[in-house]
Amino acid sequence: MDVESKSGRSFVRARAALVAGSLGLLLAVGGCGASGDSSDGAKADVKSAPREGFADEGGAAASAASEEQAAGKKAAPKPGGTHVIRTATLSVEVKSVPKAVATARGAAEGAGGLVASENTERLDDTYETSHLVLRVPQERFQEVLRELAGSGKLLSRTSNAKDVTDQVVDVDSRISTQRASVARVRELMDQAEKISDVVALEGELSSRQSDLESLLAQQASLKDRTSLATITLDLTPPDAPGDDGSKDEDPGFLDALGGGWDAFVTMLRWIAVAFGAAFPFLLTAALAVVVWRVLRKRKADRRAAPAVTAAPAGKDGASAS
Repeated sequence: MDVESKSGRSFVRARAALVAGSLGLLLAVGGCGASGDSSDGAKADVKSAPREGFADEGGAAASAASEEQAAGKKAAPKPGGTHVIRTATLSVEVKSVPKAVATARGAAEGAGGLVASENTERLDDTYETSHLVLRVPQERFQEVLRELAGSGKLLSRTSNAKDVTDQVVDVDSRISTQRASVARVRELMDQAEKISDVVALEGELSSRQSDLESLLAQQASLKDRTSLATITLDLTPPDAPGDDGSKDEDPGFLDALGGGWDAFVTMLRWIAVAFGAAFPFLLTAALAVVVWRVLRKRKADRRAAPAVTAAPAGKDGASAS
């Protein structure tokens, strides 16, 4: 009995150990297979991620553009007021151009503006004219305009106002969209792993940054023209030469003398030009006449030579007889 019980117990233990070993082997094999599948899946995900973003350049650019346009539409700025470009042109007759120029400069600078350009031209020792371009704030535009028009006799005045609110809003919206576009391309460049994708995205980034800089320049130009109005001012004296005055209507003796002298000099100049043009022909004709006279004289001398030699022979014959 003891021997049989011992042998039965050993058999049970061996069977339990065999079952436990089989289960452990199965668990080990299953764990290895699962870890291998998970690692393969992770590798596949890592490899597939760049393909989704960069395998097709057109697809990447299209997806980026669509996302950026959506972001730009959401971030589109709302109009904050009316944006107007104001310009005016004045022509004023003043007694003293230098004083009027100083007054105009003071009016522009006093209103918080500036003199963009100044061109003063002296017509003679007494008269001069001036052309000014003034930039003044929009809220002081009418005030400065009235002050300049009242500085002398107003000859002409034109004013223009152009509403560019829609253009300002459109440029601001496009700038927001373009900035989002640049940011999106930079994100794609950070995720890129292939050199071809990096090169393609660098070209796209350069193009979009160039468009953004152009839009920023348009925005700065619009901001400058809508914040500062432009006034073009022409200042002239009342009796400047060239105006329709008594001097032009009734010319004096000196004017007539000067006109006659100019006509005389012009006539001499044209005579000299005509003589210079005809000189080669005259010279050729003179040489032909000289040659013709020389040849004619030689021919006449040859004809007279036989008559001269025949005269002494007649005298000798008469003496011989």
